[in-house]
This record gives sequence, C-alpha cells and structure tokens, in this order.
Amino acid sequence: MTLHVIQGVAVEESGSGPAVVCVHGLGGTSNTWSAMQSAFEGFRWVRVDLPGCGRSEVDVNNIRVEDMVACLQKACQHLGITQAHWIAHSMGTIVCQQLALAHPALVKSLVLFGPLISPADAAKEGLRKRALDIQQESLAGMQAVADQLLVTAVSGHTKANHPAAYAFVRESLMRQTPKAYADYCLALANVQAASVEQIQAPSLLVTGDEDKVAAPDAVRAMSRRMHQSRCVVLNRCGHWTPIEKPHECVRETREFLKRHA
Repeated sequence: MTLHVIQGVAVEESGSGPAVVCVHGLGGTSNTWSAMQSAFEGFRWVRVDLPGCGRSEVDVNNIRVEDMVACLQKACQHLGITQAHWIAHSMGTIVCQQLALAHPALVKSLVLFGPLISPADAAKEGLRKRALDIQQESLAGMQAVADQLLVTAVSGHTKANHPAAYAFVRESLMRQTPKAYADYCLALANVQAASVEQIQAPSLLVTGDEDKVAAPDAVRAMSRRMHQSRCVVLNRCGHWTPIEKPHECVRETREFLKRHA
C-alpha cells in the first residue's frame, strides 16, 4: 500500500490493473471501504480521504460539492489516472454523479451505495440544523449527531447481530472534526441535483431495505433515469451498506466490475 498526500489530501493506493477510485460519504473516511478489499483484486485500488476527513487537512472553509469534484480530478491527474471505475457511498455518490457530468471521460462506470441525487428539501433543512448545532456545541454537538444517526442510519439487524459494524460506524462519526463535518452538512444542503439522465457510464445502485436516507423506492426511480443502470436492495440493511453488508457488496461489485472492466 502506498500513501500519497496530494495538496493536503490523503490518498491510499494498492494493487495494479484498471483503476478503481473509492469515495466515502458524510461521516466516513477511506476506511469505509476496508471490508470490501477483496472486491478489488486485479485492480489499481485508490481510496481518498476527502478534504477535512480522515488524514486529510482540516481547513475546508465553505466547501462545496464542486470542490470535492475538483479534488478527485486533481488526485487522478497527479496519479496519472485518465479513466476509472468509481465506487461511492452516500454523499460520495452525489460527488461522483457531478464528476461524471463534469469529466465524463474520467468515469468508466459507477457503483453507488446508499445513492441519492440530492437530499430532499426537508433533509436539507435537517442538515442545516445539524450544522448549526455542531457549530454551537462542538464536540458535544458531534456526539449528539452521532447518537442520533446510530438510531436511524443503521439497521436493527446490524445493531443486534454485528456489534463490530455498529461500533465502526460510531467511531467513524465520532472521529470527524466538528467544523469539517458541519461544513460538509452545509455543502449537502446547498447542492443542486445532477441531471443523471445525461450520465453515460453504466451504473450499479445498491441500497438497504431499511435505508431511510436512500430509500429503496427512490433508488429504483433514480436507477430508471440512468443509462445502463441496475438497482439492488439488500435485506436487513440500513444506510451504511459497505459496513453492514460487506460480503453482499463485494459480490455485487465484483460481478459488476467483471462485466464492465
């Protein structure tokens, strides 16, 4: 494994072959993908810590989704990647949709876990309130957000049967810096929906039957709007798909990459 630091952004790289770039979601880091490592055998596997997340620098004043897209494009340029399969979770799926529209030649395919085009209006208001609470209460606010999300974003089956996965999600959330997390909430609250009909890359959309962020009906509707798209709904799974159901996510991803490599 090689660690790159590209303009303050930490990027892990391992393996060889066609490039696969993984983009985490809100509250995540490059470790979101650790349990899915076996899906990327035979590929050049690249994992990014977005600015202010994981080991990347934390100065992310007023970050926008467009800035995240630019960050990924610059990382690929630095690594000599001209085309890649893109794997993303939650917020990362929004970023990758925007990337596919802004830099279509860079996107060979998309695998999107817990995908959404943009948060609904009510969710955007919730994100603004979450950001304000964290800005006012700092670490205490971040802990309150983490406790709330553990109630709503993880399935009952995961809580009861996979305590290590539950603990991973809590740790991932608790390790976010309050300022960066609040800035990312605001970025999501201000994002404009992508014209997904214009994305030409084939796509796989995966969600959980208990996902309240990327609800199955909404993901199915999103898939119908996209080019060469397939939707999979995993049983007894919440929003943290790659953590809650890693074996199923590995299976679906490997089959998809095999078809489109």
